[in-house]
Amino acid sequence: MLATSAETVDPGTDSAVKQILPFDPWFLTAALCLILIGFIMISSASIEVAAVRNSNPFFYMIRHGIFIVIGLITAVVMFRIPVSFWQRSGPWLLLLGFLLLILVLLVGREINGSVRWIPLGPVNLQASEVAKFAMVVYLAGYLVRRLSEVRSSWKGIAKPALPLAFFVFLLILEPDFGAAVVLMGSIMGMIFLGGMKFSQFALIVAGCAVVIPSLAMLQPYRVVRLKTFLDPWADPFGSGYQLAQAQIAFGRGDWLGTGLGNSVQKLFYLPEAHTDFVFSVLAEEMGLIAALLVVCLYGLLAIRMFKIGRKAEKLKQFFMAYMTYGFAIMLAGQALINIGVNVGALPTKGLTLPLLSYGGSSLVVSCAMLAIVMRVDYELKRMQNEMPVEPKRSKQNKTGTADE
Repeated sequence: MLATSAETVDPGTDSAVKQILPFDPWFLTAALCLILIGFIMISSASIEVAAVRNSNPFFYMIRHGIFIVIGLITAVVMFRIPVSFWQRSGPWLLLLGFLLLILVLLVGREINGSVRWIPLGPVNLQASEVAKFAMVVYLAGYLVRRLSEVRSSWKGIAKPALPLAFFVFLLILEPDFGAAVVLMGSIMGMIFLGGMKFSQFALIVAGCAVVIPSLAMLQPYRVVRLKTFLDPWADPFGSGYQLAQAQIAFGRGDWLGTGLGNSVQKLFYLPEAHTDFVFSVLAEEMGLIAALLVVCLYGLLAIRMFKIGRKAEKLKQFFMAYMTYGFAIMLAGQALINIGVNVGALPTKGLTLPLLSYGGSSLVVSCAMLAIVMRVDYELKRMQNEMPVEPKRSKQNKTGTADE
C-alpha cells in the first residue's frame, strides 16, 4: 500500500499530526486512465457509424463526453456521502432495483432484440446496472447483520438467495444473460469472502455449473452462440461473423497497431464497434502492447480495491469490506468477460467494458462504485489517523538503565 499519510512531529513531544491524502493515488490513476482511453477509443471507433446513422461524425463522442462529466459529478457526490448511509439504505436500494427491473419489462425500450433500457427523454437508463449496484450494497449489510448465521448454516445463505433469484429471473426475461451471470458471480464471491464453508461454496458452484448452461439452452440464439464460439470460422459470414471480425481486428493490430483512427474493422465490419467490441478496435489501432496495458490497468484497479477491502476487514469494518469486495468482483468480472468475448475465449455476451465502452448507465454506475470505494478508503485512513499513537520506548542497556 502506498504511503498516503505524512507525520509532522512537534519537537519535545510524543504526539504526531498526520496529514490524510483522501484517495489512493494508484487507484485513482488507473480509473482516470481507463476513462480517458475509453473516450479516445469511442471517438475513433464511432466516427464512421455516427456519420451514417446520425449525420454527425462526433455524435457518440459528444454524448460520451457528456456521460463522463455526469459520471465524474456523480463520483464527487458519492464520495461526500458517508458509508453509514449506504449501510442504512440497503433494503431501500434493493426495492429500487427490483422496481426498475419490473418497470423495464413494462415500458422498456427494445434494442437488438433485448428490452434492457428505460427511456428517459434523450437518454436510456439500463436497469440492470442499478440493480447490480443495489444488490451488492444490500448483501454487504446482510452479511454484517447475519455473519455468524452465514458462517454456520445453510439458512444464512438461503435468505439472500431469494432476492437474488428474483433479480436473476427478471434479468433472464429481458433477456440479459450476461448481467445475470455477473450478478450471480459477484454475490457468490461476497458470500464466500464472508466466511461460508468451502464445502458449501463448492456445492453451490457445482449447482451453478448445471443451472447456468441449462438457462443458456432455453433460448435458441444462445445455443447458436455456443456453437459459434467453438468454431467461429465455420460460418464467418453468418453466426460467426462477430467473433471472426474481432479476431481479424486483433490480427491486423499486431504488436504496435495500425495507428489511432486507422482501423478497418470499425468501418461497418465489426458490429457494435464502440460498445461491446471497443477493445477489439483498441487492439487493432494501438496493438497488443496497448491492449495488455489496458488489462494491467484493470488488474491494478481490482488489486487496489481488494487491498482497501482487506484493510477494512482488518479494522473490523465489515460492511465496508464486503461492499468493496462486491464492487471489485463485479467490475473485474465484467471486464474479464468482455475482454474474453473480444479475444474469442468466451461466447458472445452483450456486456460493456466498464469505464471504456460507450454507455451512460454503465459509466455513471461504475463511477459511483469507484467513488464509494474511495470514500471507504478515506474513512479507513481517518480511523487510523485518530488511533492513539503509542509513545516510543527508550532503549535500555544490559544493566537496565536507559541509554542517553
